[in-house]
Amino acid sequence: MIPAYVAPAHRAYDVVIVGGAMMGSAVAWFLTDNPDFNGRVLVVEREPDYANCSTSHTNSCIRLQFSAELNVRISQFAADFIKNLRQYMGNDPRVPQLRIQNYGYMYLADNDDFAGVLRANQQVQVQAGAGAGTRILSAAEIQREYPFYNVEDIVAGSINLVDEGYWDGITVFDWLRKSARERGVEYIANAVVGMTRNAAGDRVESVTLASGETIFCGQVVNASGPRAVLTSRMAGIEIPVEPRKRFTYVFSAEKPLDRELPLTVDPSGIHFRQDGKTTYMAGGHCADDRAVAYDDFEMDHALWQDHIWPHIAHRVPQFEAIKVMREWAGHYAYNVFDQNAIMGPDAQVKNFIFLNGFSGHGLQQAPAMGRGTAEWLTYGAYRTLDMRPFHFDRIAKGQRFIEKAII
Repeated sequence: MIPAYVAPAHRAYDVVIVGGAMMGSAVAWFLTDNPDFNGRVLVVEREPDYANCSTSHTNSCIRLQFSAELNVRISQFAADFIKNLRQYMGNDPRVPQLRIQNYGYMYLADNDDFAGVLRANQQVQVQAGAGAGTRILSAAEIQREYPFYNVEDIVAGSINLVDEGYWDGITVFDWLRKSARERGVEYIANAVVGMTRNAAGDRVESVTLASGETIFCGQVVNASGPRAVLTSRMAGIEIPVEPRKRFTYVFSAEKPLDRELPLTVDPSGIHFRQDGKTTYMAGGHCADDRAVAYDDFEMDHALWQDHIWPHIAHRVPQFEAIKVMREWAGHYAYNVFDQNAIMGPDAQVKNFIFLNGFSGHGLQQAPAMGRGTAEWLTYGAYRTLDMRPFHFDRIAKGQRFIEKAII
């Protein structure tokens, strides 16, 4: 439930960001950090307690093990940003020094074809300067280093213990938002309910708020997560992003493991990892993985008993005796076209900027995506990583961004 709407302080803004969670706040902060940007920024957030946004439901992990070099480099920047957050924020002593808990990702291959994909991915990571930490292990090597795994049906695995694991995403989000506000970005509890384009139809001239105000804008950023298509439709644009439900479980084991559990990507599609000193986290989705209602966060209680837990117990027999302590459902902003980000301007409505469809990668990609979007808003071009492969026009052309390491 949205509290009383807050009216904006001004009638016109250089940039209006629709959505103030991790992505919207990353854009806002990087705009304030760019010395060449001196515009006025408004962030409109429909759910200011962020209770149901994807940021609040994240498992907060990072990995470098992607198959596309651009995705690797995006995570490299994220790792640097996380570990040096205080330095990025001007050495503000209030900002905590963070670290990545590097228990790593363990991709398990149960066939030679997927083992070959892991080896090819490793070479991409090497080319990006991130492959030094990635090792391809045989089943015997996996069991020697992690004897708790059942590897009878595994032919190989891939693991990296450098800049892969858990990080405190909520703290980074809080500081992006707090710092952006202190630097002059205006956040309001409200909702964008309409947009007006100019006579030529090639620009959004104004947005209409739920509280009734019409706000003129220079550029609009769609950072509205799983609701992305609802925002784009206001500008007359259809994008292939929908909410897909993802389930998370935190559990304890009767016999805890004697070493840290990597984030294990099982051939079943289920993933599980270390969470606390003696607790673990697992995630997965229903076999019928279709779009859900934007307010549907209901748990499927049969999923754990019938699907998630049996696969976990098969892979780690020590987890045959476990107890679920907490569980929740969240939403992926799922790009049904190719499960990768949609960025950049619309081909027709040129001041409508996409930042959508991250399909589960969003939190770890937010620093680089926020920086890149801020560059585009300021210069009309990228100054660091070239994000054009993610631009929306690839969808109209039918050119999928290929990323084989999708979870």
